[in-house]
Amino acid sequence: MSQKKHSVAIIGCGRMGQEYARAYAAYPDTEIVAIAEYHPERRKAVGERFGVEALYPDAPALLRDIVPDIAAVVTPVKYTKEAVIACAEAGVKGVSADKPLAAVLSDADEMVETCAARGVVFGGGNLQRAMNEVQEAARRIRSGAFGALTGASVHGFGGEISGGGCQHISVLRLFAGAEVEEVTAWGTPEEALAGDTDDGLIIHGRFRMTSGLECPVFGTPTPSTGVEVWSEDALVRWNWAPPEVFQGFDANGRRIRLNTNYAPYSWSEFGYLTGSIRSLIATVETGSDLWISGHDLRQALEVAIAAKLSAMRDSAPVRLPLQDRSLSLYPRPYRWLGGDATGQPQSAAEAKGGA
Repeated sequence: MSQKKHSVAIIGCGRMGQEYARAYAAYPDTEIVAIAEYHPERRKAVGERFGVEALYPDAPALLRDIVPDIAAVVTPVKYTKEAVIACAEAGVKGVSADKPLAAVLSDADEMVETCAARGVVFGGGNLQRAMNEVQEAARRIRSGAFGALTGASVHGFGGEISGGGCQHISVLRLFAGAEVEEVTAWGTPEEALAGDTDDGLIIHGRFRMTSGLECPVFGTPTPSTGVEVWSEDALVRWNWAPPEVFQGFDANGRRIRLNTNYAPYSWSEFGYLTGSIRSLIATVETGSDLWISGHDLRQALEVAIAAKLSAMRDSAPVRLPLQDRSLSLYPRPYRWLGGDATGQPQSAAEAKGGA
């Protein structure tokens, strides 16, 4: 950790935005200097809660007065692109956005490309790919500790394939060290397949990776709801927790579960949000690799769009990258528009940290 104290702006202060604020307020090397939140009562409540006086209704208003080192964009998805690009154009050094990144693939492209062109570190959000133990398991896979991978699988890829499903795709790409290059999918129920959103959509199918791995996809839970990769004698399983590792076989032919001995990680009270934020700060300071990036979120969106497209085409294989960047998949209304617009508002008392 450097001695420098990074200035931080929180853009969007709903329930998740307040979790980002809690984390950035706790770290000794970051200071929240400004907040943008369109809801006036919540803006005031969150400002008082975290001792921030520079309060604004939106990102453009904030950026006219203050250009922080880091901006956490935690708005409903509909407003993410505008805020990310405004931060990049204003000269913010590091910007993060949460999941899903966008609904339209070209919007995700524009955010990634604008940040890259301006030298802005573009981090992802509150995803388990940024969990310390997930990253350590991936490093062990890459080191060859388990031998060459021979297979992979995704479990429980349903309900929200661009919202929650981006968790699966991001971990799969990390463990496999490869991209998804072809998707073949079956989707149910029919009403979800016919809709514009990913709400309730269940996808079964197959992902083919650039490494040659063939990855079956189970839309409903098996004994697992996560991602597995394996070699001839080892298996690594992420199931919404620190990954399990099995290597070798006992006398009955069952896999032997190893003691993973993952290294401890500071500030664990913030869960895997910790890794996302600390990785962003480290990358801003040193240029190290992000644990979860805006590019990762874009890739997850593209795979989800391809999966629905394949299912709508009677399971025709769909090659990636998609040529039509106008394709879209909208998240469920709560993610797209936020709780205030979808009947789940947050009270001022809750925003202040009360019950």
